[in-house]
Amino acid sequence: MGLQEEFEEYAEKAKTLPDSTTNENKLILYGLYKQATVGDVNTARPGFFNLKDKAKWDAWKAVEDTLMQLLSEQGNPRRKR
Repeated sequence: MGLQEEFEEYAEKAKTLPDSTTNENKLILYGLYKQATVGDVNTARPGFFNLKDKAKWDAWKAVEDTLMQLLSEQGNPRRKR
């Protein structure tokens, strides 16, 4: 199984999280998913009264540099081929 297929499999599993999963953990997963599929945040932060979308945007923004940090710390695996 390739990396893309494995990612898609786990993304599907994330849609059926147990009821005990906290909103905080759901937001972390959401942010990581958006970063992996879209990249850096490319929209304006939702308004003050849009609490749900603002929390999702904040979770995405919080991991914005995660991939670049990981690659700089671990080295880019594509360069090692």
